[in-house]
Amino acid sequence: MRAILDTNVLLGALTSPLGPPDAIYRAWRAAHFDLVTSAVQLNELRRVSRYPKLKSILPAHRVGTLVNNMQRAIVLVQLPPLPEGIEANDPNDAFLLAMALSSDADYLVTGDRRAGLLQRGSIGRTRIVTPATFCSEAL
Repeated sequence: MRAILDTNVLLGALTSPLGPPDAIYRAWRAAHFDLVTSAVQLNELRRVSRYPKLKSILPAHRVGTLVNNMQRAIVLVQLPPLPEGIEANDPNDAFLLAMALSSDADYLVTGDRRAGLLQRGSIGRTRIVTPATFCSEAL
């Protein structure tokens, strides 16, 4: 099984121990599924973790460890543009949809209800679900 974790899920794993994002991250580390990421997402993680509100609660070494661990995942170096007719409600999420289509992932896990990913429900063969749904269905 292959899964893509939205950046908000990955950061949630660091900020909320014992919640669904943390359970998902630990399940990946225990090899229960293959994680798909990209150079774009790794750069986003580095950038977002420097935001003042996150910097105060996330020590740099924890983010660094997360990024280093993720480099052992399936890392997509180049992402193709989205096919004609497929758009992300939030342009910042377009790379997640491109990752899903490029990797043939089973799941895209996101906690962001306002960006429109969850409302989409799927892209290609990839189901778009919340962390709680992923935990109950896949773990």
